[in-house]
Amino acid sequence: MKLKLSRVHGTKNFTDGTLSIDGIFFCDTCEDQERDSKIAGKTAIPLGTYKVIINQSVRFRKMMPLLLNVPNYEGVRIHSGNTAEDTEGCILVGMKFKYGFITKSRDTFAALMEVLNEAVAKQDPITIEIV
Repeated sequence: MKLKLSRVHGTKNFTDGTLSIDGIFFCDTCEDQERDSKIAGKTAIPLGTYKVIINQSVRFRKMMPLLLNVPNYEGVRIHSGNTAEDTEGCILVGMKFKYGFITKSRDTFAALMEVLNEAVAKQDPITIEIV
C-alpha cells in the first residue's frame, strides 16, 4: 500500500496537504511548518519515502501508524488533531475547513486505520511518500 502526502500550502505556522492511498485522494492533512533546520516539536518531517508500521503508541495508548527511519526524528505518527498546535512533527488527518485547520479528524483517523489494518492483515507493506 502506498500513501502519498502532497504538501500544497505552507506558512510560518503550518503546512496543509492531501493524503492519497494508492493514487486515490483520501483526506486532507495538517503539519508543522517546513523548515531548513529542525526545531524540536515545531518542524514538519523531511521529504522522502518512509516505511509505516502499526504499533501501540505509549503516549496515545492505542494502535497507530508509525513512520520508520525519519532522519533526526523519533516517534513520528499519523493521528487526529485540528491544527499544527496539535502536533510535534506528526501528520494530522481530517477534512480541510480552512487553511491550517482540519475537521472530522477522529472520524478520518478511524477510517484510515481500517484501511491500514486491512493492508496489515494481507501482509501488504505500507509506505508513505512525502512530496
